[in-house]
Amino acid sequence: MSNVLVEQKDRTSILTLNRPERRNALTIELMSELASAIEQADADRTQRVLILRGAGQAFCAGLDLNETTITEKAHQSAEAVANMLLAVSQTRLITIAQIHGAAVAGGAGLMSACDFVVAAERTKIGFPEAKRGLVAGLVMTFLRRQLHERDIRELLFTGDLISAGRALEMGLINRVVPPNELENETQKIVAAVLQNAPDALASSKRLIEQLWSTSINEDVKSALRHHMEARESPEAKEGIAAFLEKRSPNWT
Repeated sequence: MSNVLVEQKDRTSILTLNRPERRNALTIELMSELASAIEQADADRTQRVLILRGAGQAFCAGLDLNETTITEKAHQSAEAVANMLLAVSQTRLITIAQIHGAAVAGGAGLMSACDFVVAAERTKIGFPEAKRGLVAGLVMTFLRRQLHERDIRELLFTGDLISAGRALEMGLINRVVPPNELENETQKIVAAVLQNAPDALASSKRLIEQLWSTSINEDVKSALRHHMEARESPEAKEGIAAFLEKRSPNWT
């Protein structure tokens, strides 16, 4: 069974994370499949919009931390996250994250890399990496482009999950709707986007990127170094072990 389901409809590619039994936790295989699917959609000139969503009870609960305990997979996992975020953020397609249930850690990062985010009410969103001894470096480039610094500090320094309503206040997401309206609201954005000239939108995306003093690509490469340092630290080993063993970490 594929980790990413692909559907095309009316100039729109719909990619569904498909590990519902694990709340769509991100494995190396899933992230590689997702990046590949995005690149294929980008290469298809009939496609103009890309929707990311999750199967089951949640959009995405973050990294599959079981993989991060395997030394030889730690670097692979970090690089897969970086490649996935770059694929999402650098595509010419207009990207929409359609989230429900939870968008946490890597899942919140994936959401943050999109052009639009539509959330179902009662969705929980957050970046609890520091609770696991990790650094949310790879998503920080998107947060600093979207949020006030105090909001970034609140999200990263507490690690607490916030409501979709609070995320809307911050500017982290675009719209909050009842769960049964999630698909309709997403399609409203699709319809609005498709009224615009495709090359003009692609050029606008490139210009938004170029107006920053550093590029997303440069930011992600820099963040990857910080992320890997944290991944290999004693704190990360203890934090991840505590999470998997369902206990409080013992910070020394």
